Amino acid sequence: MELRLPEHLSAEHRDLLREVAQRNEVAHGGGLLGLVLSGSAGRGLATSRSDVDVYVVLSDAAAAQRTADRSDAVDELPVAMSELQVVPPFGTTGWWFRWSFAWAPVLLDRTEGAIATAVHRQATLTPAEVDAVLLDASRLDGWLNYAYRALKSDRDGKPLERRLDAAESMPWLLDVVFALAARVRPYHKYLPWELREHPVQGWPAEDFLPLLAALLDGEPQALREVFARVEAQCAAHDVARGYHRTEEVIAGWGEGLALLRGIRGGD
Repeated sequence: MELRLPEHLSAEHRDLLREVAQRNEVAHGGGLLGLVLSGSAGRGLATSRSDVDVYVVLSDAAAAQRTADRSDAVDELPVAMSELQVVPPFGTTGWWFRWSFAWAPVLLDRTEGAIATAVHRQATLTPAEVDAVLLDASRLDGWLNYAYRALKSDRDGKPLERRLDAAESMPWLLDVVFALAARVRPYHKYLPWELREHPVQGWPAEDFLPLLAALLDGEPQALREVFARVEAQCAAHDVARGYHRTEEVIAGWGEGLALLRGIRGGD
């Protein structure tokens, strides 16, 4: 069995993955459809303390007989092919696991590319899913709400309240930024890596990461700079989609936009 092992893997991790493949070949035979490497090892970020996270893709019959097998060295996570092809919607428990397939190398694919296609699909959003995140789940409006509240607290001389609302805004903002790029938001552990290795248009890592740090402190200038970028990206998004839905959400803030834009007298 030939595995496509990434060059960045250590010799120890290569040996572990070969063992996983051989063990599952013996256990499942033709029921073993593929292997997907996730976690730090899959993204070239493994340390001496990192284990190896492997999705073992199985036929439905083979998957019905398996449970996860975890150890200090390797986590084998069985998944039926039919389950891998199901895309959980935003807000469900399954949504949170979708990013585990982002940029995850497929080590073995006996399905003529169906596994690779399913893995890519898990980590990307259709136009309808983008709308579900930005609009149906109100992530755009929710971020605007927290940013506005943080700026009100700053204006009113309430630094703790400003910082709390700014910090609360972060997951909403990241959902917006990555949804506009038709991507699932990464786990915090991998956010700097993804921004550097797989840039998001309009949010280069070299200035977005410092902006995020400033946002955590509720710095008004950072909040307003991010608002300006979000507003511009929403306008471009609406042009591409042929509607005005995200712009209408922003416009709905009415006089509050003056505060978000830093216009004197905004409430």
